[in-house]
Amino acid sequence: MKFFDSHAHYYDERFESELDVSVDEFIGALLAADVSYIVNIGTMPSTSRAAIAQAKKHENMYTAVGVHPGDLRFLSDDGAALAETEALILDPASKCVCLGEIGLDYHYPDTDKERQMAAYVAQMEMARRLDMPVAIHDREAHEDVMSVIRAYPDVRGVMHSFSGSAEMAKELVRLGWLVSFSGTLTFTNARKPKEAAAAIPIEHILIETDAPYLAPHPKRGTLNHSGNLRYTNATLAAIKGISEDECAAITAENAKRFYGIK
Repeated sequence: MKFFDSHAHYYDERFESELDVSVDEFIGALLAADVSYIVNIGTMPSTSRAAIAQAKKHENMYTAVGVHPGDLRFLSDDGAALAETEALILDPASKCVCLGEIGLDYHYPDTDKERQMAAYVAQMEMARRLDMPVAIHDREAHEDVMSVIRAYPDVRGVMHSFSGSAEMAKELVRLGWLVSFSGTLTFTNARKPKEAAAAIPIEHILIETDAPYLAPHPKRGTLNHSGNLRYTNATLAAIKGISEDECAAITAENAKRFYGIK
């Protein structure tokens, strides 16, 4: 039983500081044992370049590049960042299979919603123009995130680390989108993610770590990594009433199809 980690951030400094081996050695060991594929997700040009550099060292690691709403605060020129993102996507050496992660994050009271929306819409336009799938970050912004998705019916995507309602998940499926569940699915108080997972066909579901974040129960509070997908997979399998092997196989095939990996 091997898992497809559809969303991770292995360039994050926590890996460098908390592992006893090199990050590249750690990724290689995961891919040799627990994981069939990993998609390493960038959040602005610098981290997208870091994700690409790592992916070039591992045959079964791919990348997504994009400008995350929370990382806009690190950028002085949004237009230049978006132009560099597009150049990275168009470079065949980048191993890029998705534009992401992009979206909206309204968690903090000083959020510049207008700036976030402009970057989100610009990247949806880019995805449509380049015919690239998107990975969406949605934190406390469900209504605005969905309004943009509805405005781009020809853009296909995945809602990463889903936190919305079962009805929202069903609408995403009606639009042809996928829904991805992270370690939060395993939390004892995770009523909404569990309801959403139960409400939609497994053919529209991916699993992810969002490593190094969102470690699943019983690993909460520790450095998350792709080997921990077994816990999310087990919870999803129980919700869907199938074996863990079948759940791992179906979600891996879903991810390969979505990302265009043969």
